[in-house]
Amino acid sequence: MLPLAAREEISRGLHAASLGRSPLTISREVARHGGLKTYRAALADARAWDNARRPKRCRLAVHPKLCRLVARKLQLKWPPQQIAGWLKQQYPDDETMQVSHETIYRSLFIQARGVLKAELMKHLRTRRMMRRSKKASAKGQPRGQCSGLISSDRSIGGQS
Repeated sequence: MLPLAAREEISRGLHAASLGRSPLTISREVARHGGLKTYRAALADARAWDNARRPKRCRLAVHPKLCRLVARKLQLKWPPQQIAGWLKQQYPDDETMQVSHETIYRSLFIQARGVLKAELMKHLRTRRMMRRSKKASAKGQPRGQCSGLISSDRSIGGQS
């Protein structure tokens, strides 16, 4: 997100190089907030802060057509990664019809959202009822290992 001072420089028509920003960043900023003729720094800054506010509603909750499509694909036993990829291919220019696989999983496993119904979980290939984060792995933890054992020099089978 650009600071207000940078937006004012854009509003005055200064070049991207003098701002230390990429020309692409500047053109996106201007296009996002009304175009060359109507861009105003203060309005752009206020809108950017409004858009960045959290918590945001889930995209599946906001776009019913997208929610129906995702539900249909889940019923066909498509994994969320495949659904997300398919949506990107089918709707490359429409961000409202794209969703990440993480959002799909979150909508399934966090039922408080109520976006995707619990019965769709039975269509997932894995049958788990809760999803673990990748950070919650047991790797590097000494589970299932015996500690404090004393090894002997005797070999198994042949005593000396």
